[in-house]
Amino acid sequence: MSPSRRVLLRRRRLAVFSILLVVLGGIGYVGATNLAPVPGSAASILQPNELSQPAAAPAWPAFGASAIGAVGFPGVLASTGQEDTVPIASIAKMVTALVVLEAKPLGAGEDGPDITFTDADVDRYYDALAENGSVAPVVSGMVLTQREAFEAMLLPSANNYASSLAVWAYGSVDNYLAAAKTWLADKTLTQTRIADTSGLSASSVSSLADLVEIGKLVVGHPALAEIVALPSAVLPVIGTIINTNKMLGRDGVDGIKTGTTDVAGACLLFSTDFTIGTHAVTLVGVVLGGDTHAELNSAIAALIESVQPGFHEVVLAEEGAVFGSYTTPWGDVSDIVAERAASVLVWSDSPIAGTATAKDVQLGRAGDEVGEVSFTIGTTSPTTVTVPLELQLTLADPGPAWRMGNPGELAAG
Repeated sequence: MSPSRRVLLRRRRLAVFSILLVVLGGIGYVGATNLAPVPGSAASILQPNELSQPAAAPAWPAFGASAIGAVGFPGVLASTGQEDTVPIASIAKMVTALVVLEAKPLGAGEDGPDITFTDADVDRYYDALAENGSVAPVVSGMVLTQREAFEAMLLPSANNYASSLAVWAYGSVDNYLAAAKTWLADKTLTQTRIADTSGLSASSVSSLADLVEIGKLVVGHPALAEIVALPSAVLPVIGTIINTNKMLGRDGVDGIKTGTTDVAGACLLFSTDFTIGTHAVTLVGVVLGGDTHAELNSAIAALIESVQPGFHEVVLAEEGAVFGSYTTPWGDVSDIVAERAASVLVWSDSPIAGTATAKDVQLGRAGDEVGEVSFTIGTTSPTTVTVPLELQLTLADPGPAWRMGNPGELAAG
């Protein structure tokens, strides 16, 4: 082979190898750029504004001491007057009822076991009468169900039935008082002391805060909530009994217990239900120290009317509300939106602060969860409501053209 032919073949081989290298390099480049991960996109967050509502303005009675609370809200919402312990009159019978139910449970709609009353119960009737206490008739040998006996104790506020039920459940009044002391300690009702079953004793005392908690326990007990809401009842032997709580059915009041002694004055532990927006509210309140029950009831009606506007339904997030967005390097855009609506019921001017967070994303489908917005309600005993955040639109792969044209960004990713 001539030298010129050898040079020609060598050149052809180099050309082929060069073409192969270019082809292989191109294939490698295409493969690398199309298989490489895309860069992440950081969220641009829109933080929610702080939310606040007008302060409540309860129309407090001009006498005694008063407090309000609500089921689902910790402690007392607002109060006025003496904060120390005070005599609570027949409101003490609600402690009797709750403690007796610890030993002798009673469910919603249940009658409970039969109770046969004896000469000892008749003696308790006369003892209560001699103390100028409220009573309901009793006859030796008569039989009432547990529910009927509770109705006799709570509706006409019969002191003799409070004593009879305590002895029925615990064997003696002293045993009952010991059980009541333990029960109060277990419920952390540290400002309540019970000296008798009826509250006639001035040594049966409590505080506004404890009374509100006792009221919450009553409305939370299905059987008791049923009984205290009864305007009247018809009992064997006794006949018709009338509830001493004349507020029943007025301003939504459905309980709980009156109390009256010379020392305590006219008192009422009450509950009422109303609706704020989509939220049901069970208000529990107590007013002590009225001169008459007519004065007391009028003041409570005004108090309830003034308290309702103090509750606010606050919308935290609408479904689809925007809390930020993503913009990818290749131009796709998606808002970050609330997965669902959320609202909260607040009392008065409780502050609400929210914080939204979202992770970096590369690709994602519409509806993928990418973060959350968390709301803190209140300061003393704060509660938290969290709403998931999701992609509104899909962040799709940029495709070969963008990948091949932006190898530097892929490398950064």
